Amino acid sequence: MALPTAVFGVPAEDSSPLAQQLHELLGAGRAVDDLRRYFGIGLPPGYVAFTGSRFEHLAGGGDLPQVADRVTAEDLVAVQTLSVTVPAPVALDILEGPLGTKLSALLRDIPGDVDLVDAGTEAVAAGSPADEAWRLLTGQPKVGWVIAGKILARKRPRLIPVYDRLVRCAIGRPPSFWLALHAALREDNGALHRRLLALRQTAGLPRTVSALRVCDVVVWMNHRDKGHACP
Repeated sequence: MALPTAVFGVPAEDSSPLAQQLHELLGAGRAVDDLRRYFGIGLPPGYVAFTGSRFEHLAGGGDLPQVADRVTAEDLVAVQTLSVTVPAPVALDILEGPLGTKLSALLRDIPGDVDLVDAGTEAVAAGSPADEAWRLLTGQPKVGWVIAGKILARKRPRLIPVYDRLVRCAIGRPPSFWLALHAALREDNGALHRRLLALRQTAGLPRTVSALRVCDVVVWMNHRDKGHACP
């Protein structure tokens, strides 16, 4: 029996609920306009792009070879563009203390040159260096899962997705969002990933905006504009 396939943008009938949700959101007529509005592409003079449009681009990005394995001050500012702030004592420990040393050791073992769709499950599974880094961060005072995830997404934008309360409100709470998204991206021979890349190209975004960020922004903008109150 042939494996199920998907016409571009149309999930196979046996696609996972998350894949179906994301295909529906990505297929909304507003997706390209939302991306352009968020990143300030082709809009009238005087229009101010969302501060989050600088998340991956500030100081050249958090995954540049010279800084990829350490969290810098620029990374902490970049995280602020997504409306969260790392508490000052934790930020200082990251920049100058043992917390930063521990994070750097873990970052060295987290691949930075692979997209989530192409990575093995072990790259984001429980017990992986990425998971250990996330747990290390969430174990710090006043650093919850949102802040921890955004720090790691800045350092590994192709592998670790941004996942906050609004996105969670939009698409639900799988036991592991990383693993659920990994599976969704790989379904139908990578149809969802290809669709994200096509949206990036159509919207005129640079390649430095990862497929994961395209997904995040489309979901976030759609749900935000609907005015949902998310816990």
